[in-house]
Amino acid sequence: MSDLNATATPGYTFSTNASGHVETSYLYPHHNTSVAQELIATATALVNPRGKGIYATDETAAGIEARLVAAAGAGGKDKSWTEDEKRERRRKWRACLYETLPTDYISGVILYSETLIDFQLAPLLSARGIIPGVRADTDSHPLPISLAEPATQGLDDLLPRLQAARAAGARFTKWRAPILCTASTYPTHPALEAQAENLARFAAISQQAGLVPIVEPDVDFSGDADLQRSVEVHVKIISLIYARCLAYGVLLEGSLIKPSFAQPGVQHPSRKTTSAKEIALATATVLARTVPIGVAGAVFLSGGLSDSDAALYLHEINQVKNAAQPPSALTRLPPLTFSFGRGLQGDAMQKWVQGDEEGARRAFEERAKICWSAAKGELVI
Repeated sequence: MSDLNATATPGYTFSTNASGHVETSYLYPHHNTSVAQELIATATALVNPRGKGIYATDETAAGIEARLVAAAGAGGKDKSWTEDEKRERRRKWRACLYETLPTDYISGVILYSETLIDFQLAPLLSARGIIPGVRADTDSHPLPISLAEPATQGLDDLLPRLQAARAAGARFTKWRAPILCTASTYPTHPALEAQAENLARFAAISQQAGLVPIVEPDVDFSGDADLQRSVEVHVKIISLIYARCLAYGVLLEGSLIKPSFAQPGVQHPSRKTTSAKEIALATATVLARTVPIGVAGAVFLSGGLSDSDAALYLHEINQVKNAAQPPSALTRLPPLTFSFGRGLQGDAMQKWVQGDEEGARRAFEERAKICWSAAKGELVI
């Protein structure tokens, strides 16, 4: 690894030998010390001060186009766009919020490769003290042994892509691994092993490129699994991920996890009766049992949840953490915050497509403040 600019990291002591080089006894031999210090400092900054979280803007070009079209339809304004106009619209939408993101509430932003490399918008963020990151995974394809289950792609050319991302200003990365979850059939063990292996290899390669990895096991809740089954699947996949991360020598202190909330599937009868408090306690239990204490933090995803449910679940799990007393393992939970996309930008996008840029910025700040409060367990309900 190349020598990156080292920064002091609270909570860690680094000794200096006679030749003036910094030494640490806990590092794996393949980690350059100054690189490790930067990884730890970046991971720590993404989840501190408490309450600050990550804005996920890593939708594909097609994905963000679909959202813009839907928002325009909801606002009563739509038109036909050429490909060049669509591209410029995507750039303007990103720049509108990036220029004024509320730094009191947002610590980092996950960018799509187009936004980072082509639009070159990372400097808008870093100039304001917000850490830019990049999505690392690409397409998903069916597993040969289980065609219903997807496996995420993108490892073959990952290192040069991440090196280019770092040169463009990125300091962290994210890789999503979708996990099917049903009452009995899915996920299969080969699917869990494949996704865990891919996430661990991604994490190791990210750190090789000097970037903090965020591993994202996204457990599906569209099926018929109950809460206990969801807990079981979460425990299995997260345990496998960290077993493989340790095998690959991933520096856990310089990494984050982006988990889903353990919850009943929408097709299970208990979906309507399971409380947010039950979901929070189940998810906290999963993390306490599976996430090594060295991991810098957990940044929850909001995919598939309403804005209000995503904030409520985050609030309740932080309430669980706040109330925990020794010797409960819940006292050892890492910082628990957000990495939301739609849960932050939905209202803002509807205003922006109608030409109300100032209204879009105000709407975003309102949602960001709600998520910030939830990440401290201080949401007013």
